[in-house]
Amino acid sequence: MSAFPFYCDVSLPVPLDRTFTYVLAQTLRHRVQRGSRVIVPFGARKLTGVVLRTHQDQTEQKLRDVIRLLDEQPVFDDHLIELAQWIAGYYCAPLGEVFRVMAPLGGEVSQRRTYSLTDTGRDAARQLFLEAGSEVDATTQILRLLDERPLSESHLARKVEKAASIIRRLVKNGLVSMEDDPLQRDPLRSPADRLQAAFIRRTEDKLPKREREVLAYLELHPGPHALDKLEEVIKGAATATRALARKQLADVRLIQPSMSSPHARPPHRLNTSQQLAYNTISSAIQERIYRTCLLHGVTGSGKTEVYLRSIEAALAEGRTALLLVPEIALTPAVAAQFASRFGDRAAILHSAFNDTERAAQWRRIHDGDVRVAVGTRSAVFAPLRDLGLIIVDEEHDNSYKQEENPRYHGRDVAVVRARMAKACVVLGSATPSLESRYNAELEKYSLIELPERIEKRPMPEVELIDMRDEFLETRTQAIFSRRLITAIQEKLEANEQVMLLMNRRGFSSFVTCRACGERMMCVNCSVTMTYHRRDRRMLCHYCNHSEKVPSKCPKCDSEYIQFLGSGSEKVEDELHRAFPEARIARMDRDTVSGKRMHEAILDAFRAREYDMLVGTQMIAKGHDIPNVTLVGIINADIGLGMPDFRAAERTFQLLTQAAGRAGRGNIPGQVLVQTINPDHYAIRFAAAQDYRLFYEKELSFRRAMRYPPFSALANVIVRSENKEDAMTMSGEIASLLTPPPESIRVLGPSEAAVPRLKREFRYQLLLKSSSRRVLATTLHQIRHHALDRKWNATALVIDVDPMSLM
Repeated sequence: MSAFPFYCDVSLPVPLDRTFTYVLAQTLRHRVQRGSRVIVPFGARKLTGVVLRTHQDQTEQKLRDVIRLLDEQPVFDDHLIELAQWIAGYYCAPLGEVFRVMAPLGGEVSQRRTYSLTDTGRDAARQLFLEAGSEVDATTQILRLLDERPLSESHLARKVEKAASIIRRLVKNGLVSMEDDPLQRDPLRSPADRLQAAFIRRTEDKLPKREREVLAYLELHPGPHALDKLEEVIKGAATATRALARKQLADVRLIQPSMSSPHARPPHRLNTSQQLAYNTISSAIQERIYRTCLLHGVTGSGKTEVYLRSIEAALAEGRTALLLVPEIALTPAVAAQFASRFGDRAAILHSAFNDTERAAQWRRIHDGDVRVAVGTRSAVFAPLRDLGLIIVDEEHDNSYKQEENPRYHGRDVAVVRARMAKACVVLGSATPSLESRYNAELEKYSLIELPERIEKRPMPEVELIDMRDEFLETRTQAIFSRRLITAIQEKLEANEQVMLLMNRRGFSSFVTCRACGERMMCVNCSVTMTYHRRDRRMLCHYCNHSEKVPSKCPKCDSEYIQFLGSGSEKVEDELHRAFPEARIARMDRDTVSGKRMHEAILDAFRAREYDMLVGTQMIAKGHDIPNVTLVGIINADIGLGMPDFRAAERTFQLLTQAAGRAGRGNIPGQVLVQTINPDHYAIRFAAAQDYRLFYEKELSFRRAMRYPPFSALANVIVRSENKEDAMTMSGEIASLLTPPPESIRVLGPSEAAVPRLKREFRYQLLLKSSSRRVLATTLHQIRHHALDRKWNATALVIDVDPMSLM
């Protein structure tokens, strides 16, 4: 018997908790390995899956063949496979879905859609052959072409005018079937401005003239050259260079995104606290032991410098390092420091890149070309070998939680991955999550504190402004208090910069009729629509449905339409009115939709091209702009009234982080907080910048209500476009949990906080448990019930350790 395996078990991105066995062709038996990706048939589709096992086990069932091997070298090693299996079990997600998000290699595979005749279509085509005298129209042409062989839509479009609409009709009528065929994308087919070429070797073979010219130019000018620039020197160079690459005479590869920035700061000498933090982290790296360190440092305390020194320590030990940041907006600033320290040894991963760029960066890491990676949430899966250090910056941030399946938390996955790799993981924040801080109290984590700013710079002075008193004294419902207007004016006159936080997008929060009280609601969701004046539209922030701005009430036809509430766009508009000479920029999801807009706005503000920056929470985190001496928080109460046990914690974190943007240079900072709840503990302690008092107060509430960290939590949501179906399914889960398992408390079912979202009605059950093992078992029972009852694949949502109950 052959020593090579005959079969392989493949994990596919389908909502099923099992693998699928396929037959390996003779040519694949010695090549397919555990962790490689393969293309296999699944029903009428072709899917990309991950091989978990190759074997010779006999089976009586009829098996289908593997179509294609995508990776000669496995994409996932044993550690990453083990991590994927842990995620699937802990977050109650299909393993294939986990693998799908772990490797951003979609840019390496393209989908070619081909069309072929069904049996009915073939009969129709044969009938048309018999009617040879009839006039051949476009439909007949397509049927006759497809009778010869399956063809792509692009091929048919070249042969027949208006082929696309005709094909859609033939598919609808059952005469033609379509199939998506995954193909490996040839990187040499990328646009010329994304490729660069370098000389490899000469050849004695005869080459076409253009190829000889390009090869000679590359040899005379060593180093990489962008193909679009070569085109300016030699006409037709792009085509010739690709031909040289196929002959292995030139090296052609994708241009890597630049990490350079003029704003990188040189290393500074560590103060006593920083040195102690570095010593603790570096000793864990040198001892090659697993350790989780919670680095609690006030804003401006120099956490980034500790990160960079620790990464250097990992590299000195011959190991690799990973840094996670919560949002794309932070990545360029961090990347600047990385570029100055590590140059080509570092790679950057985040979702602003297109599929091809992400795949290229991931491959650099996988192939060992780089030893340091920085990126957002999904970078936790970067295929670094011999991982010695993982850093999670702003570990408290909600952005680390994935909101689609699998609903993993990047911080917690980082901790598990570090434990598997015997690496050190550093969780850094000025406002640690209660769970992380409580773990440090239990000594599961090592607590490291940086209690003061670098160079002994003072913390900003924070002042609370009671907007209730402001209204009573002025009798106007103004966005800005008199105190804030005066402070802004003073800073502008001193040529200093101002940041203003308004954590709500748009111009007006909602539109209402003053005659009948009707509010303009989204047709898909049970929420009001937000007025965006620049785009002249009403927009739903949940499903992105948009409508024209109403001139009359849709219910009573009244013309008395009122725009209420404020957002960042309205704040910007009011600032222009109050300070017509000031240069003002706005940074929110509406202004940074472009690929590099985060970076462009921040760079311009840092270069003092703007006097003021208005924005949502994305301006509050991590940015270090020395000339900002005033931070104004327009409405500190946004979010406090949300039906969520984390509302106070999120408010405290946001206000503290925003305040930390002030006074990071040589001039002391000032923070003005406008609020109608100045006595709320989250606002009081944020103003005092006293994390310890907030932690103790909030922890007492969590303990009394048995919320995390004193219990494990899972949010189970059932959704359907039919309200009765959603109610019935949620009732089935409630019956399944009656009586509830020991140590589990069930709240619900009840309507979700947003009862209808994206046309689906939503009911939820909240499960609290003192035992994670019992909770996991219960959640898997719920999921298997849904599979047994053949619920729609999207009907059941299980969110373990939810960050939001909305």
